[in-house]
Amino acid sequence: MLPNQREVNKTPKHILVIRLSAMGDVAMSVPVLRALTQQHPSVKITVLSRGFFKPIFKGIPNVSFYAADVKNKHKGILGLYRLYKELKALQIDAIADIHNVLRSKILCTFFSFSGIKKAVIDKGRAEKKALTRTHNKVFKQLKTTHERYADVFRKLGFSIYLKKIHLSGKVDLLPNVQQIVPQNHLKWIGIAPFAQHQPKMYPIDMMELVIQQLTESGLYTIFLFGGGSREAQQLKELASTYGNTINIAGVLSFEEEINLISNLDLMISMDSANGHLAAMQQVKTLTLWGATHPFAGFAPFNQPVENQLIPDLKKYPNLPCSIYGNKTCEGYEDAMQSIPVEEVVLKVKSL
Repeated sequence: MLPNQREVNKTPKHILVIRLSAMGDVAMSVPVLRALTQQHPSVKITVLSRGFFKPIFKGIPNVSFYAADVKNKHKGILGLYRLYKELKALQIDAIADIHNVLRSKILCTFFSFSGIKKAVIDKGRAEKKALTRTHNKVFKQLKTTHERYADVFRKLGFSIYLKKIHLSGKVDLLPNVQQIVPQNHLKWIGIAPFAQHQPKMYPIDMMELVIQQLTESGLYTIFLFGGGSREAQQLKELASTYGNTINIAGVLSFEEEINLISNLDLMISMDSANGHLAAMQQVKTLTLWGATHPFAGFAPFNQPVENQLIPDLKKYPNLPCSIYGNKTCEGYEDAMQSIPVEEVVLKVKSL
């Protein structure tokens, strides 16, 4: 038997991939799954995540999706046991836990009684703590989350090379998207000015100045992306103020938003999900960082360091203060104001 035949025989045939949240982290799994299925076309993948995230995985060969209803049907220990029984019927022979939280650990425990092989992500908590602490900070680039995901599959016996990968690109616009996009020859720029946590958000008044300067140039159509009703109202007001600016929040479905993003020439995002949704579709992505930093490993896939704008580290030397952006250092609340509007606009034009 040839060596590569032995490898094929010992590697799993059907892998359950667990990543329940958050949206950006779920989206970061897409380049890894594409690399895995392209380099190992015989493997079958079932992604377990929240039902809302299903469109993220559309079009990936050999990848199917299973929705975890963690608020109702699959809530609590009994609900997770019910989920385990449902998944077991799919004849899974390995688990890739790329989340490593209580729910995924409980599921893996249930599967362990059936002798199912598992591999779990190493989140690198100690080195991330060293990166974000104030005293004796170890300021260096850590392993990317994409590589951490890939390591889980390597533990299962698969070789994965993230530099050898074909990502999806522009796809035909869906009917509802076609109805709202303009018929012009301007460059399309997406702007997602919000994030889950305030320390990761560029001040909205400064972002408005970015929008103003870009629209006044007459070169771009701006699409504004956001989440909840409050954000949608803010974006609606911005869109009504400036020409060639269209609010997407609350207008399109999530699948339609992803469809539109694939057709952008550039996405401007905070350290948040929209940047990852763009990068997974080969869209140039400009990321603005606040309390967090690309060194933590959460930069959008395959985006160069030049596309990461960070605050003035001479003025704010303790950055990053947080991995997830849910907290910041005292006195650093205005750190993102040190990223000049002019710098953002010039970077957009250069890209």
